[in-house]
Amino acid sequence: MIVEIKDVIKRYGDRIAVDNMSMNVREGEILGLLGPNGAGKTTLINSIIGITGINSGEIKIFDQVMSQNNYYVKKNIGVVPQNLAIYNEFKAYENVEYFGRLYGLKGRELKDSIRQALDFTGLWERKNEYPKKFSGGMQRRLNIACSIVHRPKLIIMDEPTVGIDPQSRNHILDSVVKLNEMGSTVIYTSHYMEEVEALCSRVVIIDNGRLIAQGTIEELKEYIQDEQIIDIVLKNYSHSITEAVKAVYGVKECLLQEGRMKVILDKSSSLARIINSIVENGGIITKINMEDASLEDVFLGLTGKKLRD
Repeated sequence: MIVEIKDVIKRYGDRIAVDNMSMNVREGEILGLLGPNGAGKTTLINSIIGITGINSGEIKIFDQVMSQNNYYVKKNIGVVPQNLAIYNEFKAYENVEYFGRLYGLKGRELKDSIRQALDFTGLWERKNEYPKKFSGGMQRRLNIACSIVHRPKLIIMDEPTVGIDPQSRNHILDSVVKLNEMGSTVIYTSHYMEEVEALCSRVVIIDNGRLIAQGTIEELKEYIQDEQIIDIVLKNYSHSITEAVKAVYGVKECLLQEGRMKVILDKSSSLARIINSIVENGGIITKINMEDASLEDVFLGLTGKKLRD
């Protein structure tokens, strides 16, 4: 195991941010870490990389106990933060050089590593330009270059594609796969469920600081195998319709967004009752679809929330 987390608790005053968490990250995998806002993902990541101390439990990385002073472990980790960690007063080359030096690179090894990182992210031809002139996608790619210049064994990527154009997003997703193929283990967080489904060999879902499910995507779908998912398109809709559907026996979750209602219910439940509840509360149904379970449906069923909530 690259990462072993056992019975970890982290408190901020009376609030428990990570609640008795135990999980592992296997060598060579791309692990998706999912949770709604406030679930504890950032605290967990900061604990893994040694920025945040824990109150109890144990975190091991590369078979060593992680601490704020374990520099061997830290220099083998690359972190791509959600908030850009680049300097606008430095050129692209100088940014990567700065982080390379922080990780102890120097001389020919440093120069070669900078070239490889900028080549990998498609920025070598722009190496002498300042990041403030870059598009949002190019800044994100420079962020990655700074995080991989030392060729880390473990890469943690926190929302690396947020707010960028489709071309840069595809470039980054391809880069994640290539980094994994080159030998790096990746922990990947995202609010785009389709990214997680495309990239990750295994997924961990957390909520309120607790691990609530983990496994491959197919294994996670088994959590709702006794349920059915219905997509209802409404011409007229309101909050009262949502509440009425939630009150129907057998309904597990009901989410209304921009005229589309997603309902997760027991297979023994009656679709007719749901339709009647909608009509009786003034709703006009234009279309009903029965859907196969997706990772988004699993997440909604387990947390009661959409990933982007």
